[in-house]
Amino acid sequence: MTAKADFSADEWETVLKGPPAAALMIASSQRGGTFRESYSIAKGYAEARKQHGASQLLDDIVGEKPRMERPHVKSVEELKQDELKQLRESVSLVEQKAGADEAAQYKQFIVELAGRVAEAHREGFLGFTGERVSDAERQAVNEIADELGVPAPSL
Repeated sequence: MTAKADFSADEWETVLKGPPAAALMIASSQRGGTFRESYSIAKGYAEARKQHGASQLLDDIVGEKPRMERPHVKSVEELKQDELKQLRESVSLVEQKAGADEAAQYKQFIVELAGRVAEAHREGFLGFTGERVSDAERQAVNEIADELGVPAPSL
């Protein structure tokens, strides 16, 4: 099994940045709901901790507090490209060091976290009307899933 000890300190930081990068991409795809979306990230990590033992790599990842870094960018599109680049780097490291099953679990965790963030805030007037997931959020989740080569959750 692959674990934190299999990565250098810099590599581990890159691996840890993958899931929050996807979450930030979703949160920035639609205005509003930032508090609920941040809460959903923490809740996603907490729920993943309950599945302790399924993957040492995921246990080590969710055992650390997710770090949301907001890069200084000029547009949502630039942010999206930065976050997709971060995802590619994170996944590439995991694929190099971990087995195929663990890499697949890492990718699935990222996509599930993205879906959770998308569902965290009801769209519409003061959150009382509208869809659970906006078209922009749904598109962002699908882009992440496509980038990682895993099925997107139905939202």
